[in-house]
Amino acid sequence: MKFLIELVKRDFKERYVGSVLGIWWSFLWPAINIFIYTVIFSKVMGAKIKGIPTTYSYGLYLASGLIPWNAFSNTVVRSSNVFIEMRHIITKVPISLPLLPLTVAIFESITFVIGMGILLCVLFILGIEPSSSVVIVPVAYVVQQVFAYSLGLILATLNVFIRDIREIVNVIMQIWFWFTPIVYVESILPEKVKEIVNLNPAYAFIQVYQKSFVVREQLNFETFIFVSVFSLFLLGLAIFIFKKLEKDVRDFL
Repeated sequence: MKFLIELVKRDFKERYVGSVLGIWWSFLWPAINIFIYTVIFSKVMGAKIKGIPTTYSYGLYLASGLIPWNAFSNTVVRSSNVFIEMRHIITKVPISLPLLPLTVAIFESITFVIGMGILLCVLFILGIEPSSSVVIVPVAYVVQQVFAYSLGLILATLNVFIRDIREIVNVIMQIWFWFTPIVYVESILPEKVKEIVNLNPAYAFIQVYQKSFVVREQLNFETFIFVSVFSLFLLGLAIFIFKKLEKDVRDFL
């Protein structure tokens, strides 16, 4: 655990090394982004979501989807290359390799908590109360990060042998982002497309935040439970694949 904490601290230091404000950027970036979403998109551009009686509805909807998506996407993308980036440590220290994508998941979780904390402050200032389904948000986040960690561990293992994985992951995450209703609402989609979008595991997570904080609609618990079970299956699959290839991974690094 101590080694894990040190790796997370190292990740923070490396990200902000040389900057004057240092770790304060972790608070400033989410604050700036939420300001842009709520003021520029909602107030200046006048974008609104039908049925939600607040001027800032679209900006808040956007923020409630982008903050968890960034945590999910960054965990998958960064984890997929973590064995390559940290091979100078792996070849010198007898470290447990699955810990490395875990440090990425923890780092992104800290960033997520800061961003979500700022969003909750904005909601409080605007007098917007979350729905009763907000109690499931912490569970949704854990499931989301288990999914992201598992996917990241599989990709990190394969990336050692197939270096194209990193570029392929970037392309897929871009497509996945636009396939998930974050900058648009599900209701504008044709019925056939809605059926496909509802099979999207990332949307099962994202809609928990959107519906708890802004949209206030009933959650699709069946989809969420299915994705939760699938996340555990994916975790087991990731560990199985890694154990099978662990020796070769160390040799190739």
